[in-house]
This record gives sequence, C-alpha cells and structure tokens, in this order.
Amino acid sequence: MKNVHILVSADALAKYRAAIEQIAAQAPSPTAVTWVLPSDDSALHERIEIAFITREVTGASTKTHILPDLAKFYVALRRATGLRWVHNHASGTDRPIFAELRERGVRITTSSGVNADPVAHTAVGALIALARKFPRLWRAQQATQWVPMLNDPQLPDLTGQTAMVIGMGPIGRKIGRILHAMDMQVIGVTRQPNSYTHTTGFSQVLGFDDLEPVLAQTRHVLLACPLTAQTQELVNAAFMKRLPQGAVVINVSRGQVIHQDDLIEALQSHLGGAFLDVFAVEPLDVDSPLWRMPHVLISPHTAGHFTGYAEKVAALFMHNLSCYLSDQVLTNEWLPS
Repeated sequence: MKNVHILVSADALAKYRAAIEQIAAQAPSPTAVTWVLPSDDSALHERIEIAFITREVTGASTKTHILPDLAKFYVALRRATGLRWVHNHASGTDRPIFAELRERGVRITTSSGVNADPVAHTAVGALIALARKFPRLWRAQQATQWVPMLNDPQLPDLTGQTAMVIGMGPIGRKIGRILHAMDMQVIGVTRQPNSYTHTTGFSQVLGFDDLEPVLAQTRHVLLACPLTAQTQELVNAAFMKRLPQGAVVINVSRGQVIHQDDLIEALQSHLGGAFLDVFAVEPLDVDSPLWRMPHVLISPHTAGHFTGYAEKVAALFMHNLSCYLSDQVLTNEWLPS
C-alpha cells in the first residue's frame, strides 16, 4: 500500500482525520496516511508530501507579523524536501511563503470561492451603509439625537448610479449580480475583459488600460481583485482624483491595492467615504487618521469570516486530495502567469 505524509495542525487532525483517511484508502491506488504535526522532529518533516494550512494555523498572523503557530508551520514546510502540494485555507497567494514554495516546484491550491458570498455581501452592505449614511445615524443614536437627513445633497438614490467592480473572480461576479439587482449600472474590470463580456449583471467589462474614461461617472469603487503587479497601488492619487465628489471606495481585496496615504488625502478632500477590510500593514496602526474619520468604516480583515467556513475549506481540500491521489486536475491551483 502506498503511503503519504500529510502536515496538518493538531486541531485539523482531530476534526478531519477519519474523513481524510477514508478518501486515501479509496483512491485508485489505496493509500495510507502518516500524519505529521509542526511539533514533530525534522526527520519526519523532511518526508512531508502534502500540507493543509487551516485557518487556526494562520490565526491572527499577517504578512508582516508572523505568530508562533504559523512560524512553526513554515519551518516544517521549509524542511519538507519531498513536499509536492500545499492547500491554503485563504483565497490569496500573496504571502511570500507561497512564491518561495512555487520556486521549489510545489503545487499550491487555494480556497478561492469558498467565502465569495459573505465577502460580496459585506462589500454590498458597506456600499449601502455608506450611501445611506449609516455611520452618521449611528453617531446620532449614540448621542440620543433625532437628526433627520432632510435636503442632504450627498444622499442620492442608488438606483442608476454607477459602481465599478475591480476583479471578476467569484467575489467580484457576485457583487456585480447583487448591484445589478439593485438597478445600479455595474462596470467590471479585469485583465481579460473578453472572457467576461456576457457576465450577468455587468453593463460593461473593461481592461485595466481602459479605466480612466469611466472614473468620472463612477460613484462606487469596489475592490475584489488579487494583488498583482498590475493592481499594486492601483488606487492612487491620480485614480482617486478622477472620481466624482462624494465617491466611495470599498476594499475587500488586499491592502496594497490602495495607496493608503493617497486615500487619506482624498478622504480629506472630495471622497464621500470608504470601507476598508484590509490594509498594507495589519493591524492598522493606532495612530492612523483612518481610525478617526467619521466617513470611514474599518473592518479587521474579517469580511470573509462566517460560521461553517472551516468545514467548507476542509471539503475543498478533501475534494482536491481525491483528485491528487487520482492524478486529476486540482481545483483552484495557482498557476502564475
């Protein structure tokens, strides 16, 4: 019988051991599983073939601040000379470890799409909250003040307004469908616009080189794109200067897609507000002016969290494990262009 060494956390082992072992036993070539934990010795780490990075491993770690549980997992990955495949609980691959593993020929799969609905719902909820002045209403409630928003020049009807969704993966497409159902005009932006010309909910789909002419009519910018060389600081001073007075920016993608200092300046001048779930450096510095801006909503990188998330990620990993052991195509394999 074949044998495969799989690196997991102690928590994942307790939850998913039986199901994973059953999948391995039912593979075309029945396979036994040897479980490896980050706390095991280096000799066992060297034999790891598969790694499953679950949410509790990453914990509160960020790209710039690696906590002990994740650091130990990284040590095991780097020791694993026979490592062939890593599945990550998140949708992104912009943490440096993944590029490092790819350089070694390791296959990387993500959980893109697992939390697409909650992230999209959060983004649309933020759009409505900012457009309908929920932060102002909340402040008035806390002050026990009755403040009707009569004759507010920045309280237009959302019907017919233009929203730009940058990124047309599962999250971006879901956002577009919801906004279309709200009778908004939705412009999609992606690096391959010809692949999305008939996508439900979008009145236009543009490439990144075609953005400028439509920014002046865009009142809502929703960022749902991966971090790439093309999207790094895409939303900068020049970009935001072209947006109309009162426009809002909603970021549920990656913090580095926005030039943060430029955003602060734009919010102090003409932008109507922002919802920010992600930042270039997390957690956001306590001295950042963004914390104290009344028209900014800050979310601690939590747009994609929902009850049952871990189980959906595990189901995707197990699906891919079955494919891996059968030499079939893996879902969500990262194939950098």
